[in-house]
Amino acid sequence: MTLESLKPRIKDILKQNNLGIDQRLMEVCSILQKDVTTYDWVGFYFKNGDKRELILKAYAGEPTDHIIIPFGKGICGQVAESNQKFVVDDVTAQDNYIACSIYVKSEVVIPLFVSGQNIGQIDIDSHTKNAFSKEDEDFLTWVNTEVSYVLEI
Repeated sequence: MTLESLKPRIKDILKQNNLGIDQRLMEVCSILQKDVTTYDWVGFYFKNGDKRELILKAYAGEPTDHIIIPFGKGICGQVAESNQKFVVDDVTAQDNYIACSIYVKSEVVIPLFVSGQNIGQIDIDSHTKNAFSKEDEDFLTWVNTEVSYVLEI
């Protein structure tokens, strides 16, 4: 399955106004986790109100203890502060990494912007080192853009 072939399915899910946003995000996570072989855990974290922390809203994959992540902590927390994507080819090489599973070898986190504000992110863990390419980064940026359209309404 190519990333490009997933785009119509993701658009269709996000258009399902009969479902709440959290349910739509769960379905997006599920499709990505099931249909992309190197996406072993997929989740959406969002800024938790006025707090300097992220809260997990939707995910697919193994359960995680990391429901709340403070800004600056781990890859997700760093993206919350930097507003920049972060690709980690080998998580063992990162000092500020929060281990979610002993099987995670690489991670990508792409910020999600609404009206110019970084309100959250998509986080992908892989059990494969060097799992993420420029194509993955572009695709996940596209996913976040599509999600932002739903959140702006």
